[in-house]
Amino acid sequence: MNIKKSLIRNSVQATLALSAALARRERLHVATHALMTGMARLTIHMKGIRPADSLPELGRQWQRGFPSAKQVPITEVTDNTVYAEIHTPCPLRGSGDVHACYRMMQYDREVLRQAGGQFVVLSSQAEAGNRICKVAMRRAGEDVSDLLPAHQRAAQPSV
Repeated sequence: MNIKKSLIRNSVQATLALSAALARRERLHVATHALMTGMARLTIHMKGIRPADSLPELGRQWQRGFPSAKQVPITEVTDNTVYAEIHTPCPLRGSGDVHACYRMMQYDREVLRQAGGQFVVLSSQAEAGNRICKVAMRRAGEDVSDLLPAHQRAAQPSV
């Protein structure tokens, strides 16, 4: 692996570790929100993320917020939803702390907001046995009530 790729990978992992440490402490929610929003806004500015003019473009704008689109592949585009996965290993993997995951995903929500969309985590690496996150994106203002976020599903009692 060349030095540039190694530096990017290590800095992403260090950033995720710091973000996860903050996000796991609910009382630091405001600090986590500010950090994730700030990082997203910096990325939006640096990468020129802009409002999407189509649903597939919404997914591509989100992908631009990451060092490698290979780590965040788009898996399907339907009439109203872009589905994708996050393969980057998360420090919350297997922790069961889907609420910390929700707090960390403020980054993605802010990037999607700038692109004219909204973002929902359908399944999280924080859930036992998940090695990837599955996410959905829709245009801003569209109904998302049929998309059950992982942090809300986890809070529901088992039947």
